[in-house]
Amino acid sequence: HPWGGITILEASLLHSVDLPPSSGWQLVPGRCPDDTCVPRTGSLMGLGDVISQQLVERRGLRAHQAGRTLTMASLGCGFVGPVVGGWYRVLDRLIPGTTKVDALKKMLLDQGGFAPCFLGCFLPLVGTLNGLSAQDNWAKLQRDFPDALITNYYLWPAVQLANFYLVPLHYRLAVVQCVAVIWNSYLSWKAHRL
Repeated sequence: HPWGGITILEASLLHSVDLPPSSGWQLVPGRCPDDTCVPRTGSLMGLGDVISQQLVERRGLRAHQAGRTLTMASLGCGFVGPVVGGWYRVLDRLIPGTTKVDALKKMLLDQGGFAPCFLGCFLPLVGTLNGLSAQDNWAKLQRDFPDALITNYYLWPAVQLANFYLVPLHYRLAVVQCVAVIWNSYLSWKAHRL
């Protein structure tokens, strides 16, 4: 919620709150913690691709692949934002609390379980959207997945530990996506490297 609270949906998911009908609150299924998280995630994924193409790959403006940037922005809106945002809500329900030990448990579950699964879905999804055959996509996943996961472990455990300990649930996706501009640049480069 933009004013620092959580939505009623999140409260009911996280704490199994039963709201009386007279409370005046409406349950909005699938509502984002704030109305900008999915577009923000898409924008930051697109920005990561622009950085990848212009600063890492040094394509220049004439050789910039706008379709690729649009694909990454679309993946941010349609896949990354909803999946990661939903994961944080599930994680908070599985491990309620904000102590250092709770944050450590969340980070271990996030990095040990979610990160490999997420990368294992993200990389082939980009390959599919780029028109790779199933065989080429599988070969690319086998080649890129180990390196992407190791690189993930250089950055994300520390970020997530701080995120789970210091940041309220409704701001976690935003914090992650701000840090992820750099990560998105790497992912875009890795996903589009043939």
